[in-house]
Amino acid sequence: MIVSWGRRLVSSLLAALATVVVTHAASVFVFFVSQQYQSAVLTQVSDYYFLGSLFVFVLVFVFALVGGLRYWWTALLSGLFAGLLGALIGTGITTLAGGFALNGEVVQYLFGTLVSINGVYVVVSAIIAATIGRAVYAMSIGQQTRATKDAARVALVRMPASNLADGIVTHIGRTEVDTELADKQWDSYTKAFEEHGWTTREVTFADTLADSVFVEDTLVVLGTVAVVTRSAQQSRRGESEAAEEAAQSLGLTIERIMNPGTLDGGDVLVVGARVYVGHGGRTNAEGIRQLRAIATAHGYDVTVAPVSKALHLKTAMTALPDGTLLGHPDLVDNPAFFPHLIAVPEKEGTNVVALDSTTILVSKAAPATAELISDLGYTVVSIDISEFEKLEGSLTCLSVRVG
Repeated sequence: MIVSWGRRLVSSLLAALATVVVTHAASVFVFFVSQQYQSAVLTQVSDYYFLGSLFVFVLVFVFALVGGLRYWWTALLSGLFAGLLGALIGTGITTLAGGFALNGEVVQYLFGTLVSINGVYVVVSAIIAATIGRAVYAMSIGQQTRATKDAARVALVRMPASNLADGIVTHIGRTEVDTELADKQWDSYTKAFEEHGWTTREVTFADTLADSVFVEDTLVVLGTVAVVTRSAQQSRRGESEAAEEAAQSLGLTIERIMNPGTLDGGDVLVVGARVYVGHGGRTNAEGIRQLRAIATAHGYDVTVAPVSKALHLKTAMTALPDGTLLGHPDLVDNPAFFPHLIAVPEKEGTNVVALDSTTILVSKAAPATAELISDLGYTVVSIDISEFEKLEGSLTCLSVRVG
């Protein structure tokens, strides 16, 4: 799902074309209506805007190519600047071609058009770029990404920092972490993905951020959207920037949880079109409100669950590919709240990863859970992550799965 420059080029061209066509037509229509539907106005105003629209097309294309249409506010600024510059250049060339010399009077005339005929064009350009242009760009990128989904599943991972043993521990006692063993376990973890058809991509190494290996907490992926989280732990907020850059490199549309909201990716469990969000120590009500607004806008339903017995919601439960939830009674606040919840015998068995539709990655510390999942008809792959479990880490924590 890595978005090549070719795909980005096509998406940018389509977005620029949609923006300029709608802007041109809407601006002409405004004057057509204002002049009481005189048909001659259509040709006159359209000809007036033609050259400027060509420049707007080029400018919006360039802005889209460098990411100017990823967010509504950058798209608004891109459309505003493109409309302003395009209108002035187009009108200026037409004026000079008509035999006028470039002097103070002509310059004054050009800027005067910004409060009349060109002003309309600039405003419309900004609005259309932020709405239709951005929508076309996102739709085009999304369609191309979905077309390669099965062939390019990506797991974002991050190497353990040298100070891993200093990671935050909240719900369990601190025990000694063997960092050399942790490195070997991390290698085995990434190898498991690669052996089952995934491409692993490393988020930039952060040697001074002890918890950075738990990269899942920095991002929530909803289809083609990556929500950059905001940790309640001040020491972890530096982890998000590199994770966002990695998500952008995959062509994902970026949204963000903003202050005063807090949200950890470990508190978000996506099951089909249902998003379960854990409300607990790391995720607050404002973070949930912001995530709900983003998720519902992209067709997801959000259900909030209290989390008080475990670090994260996904410490307490995860899901199999068919939607069956796996949880441990001692970790789930209200088991009756969740449909299709199966109790697993070990706490380490609550957190599993689907490597594909029939293969499940399970912690080696949960052999009885592995047997239970096998009895459900799945192929089980067990790996040892003992050193990460000493820091309340689990299988999902160590990657962000895209695809």
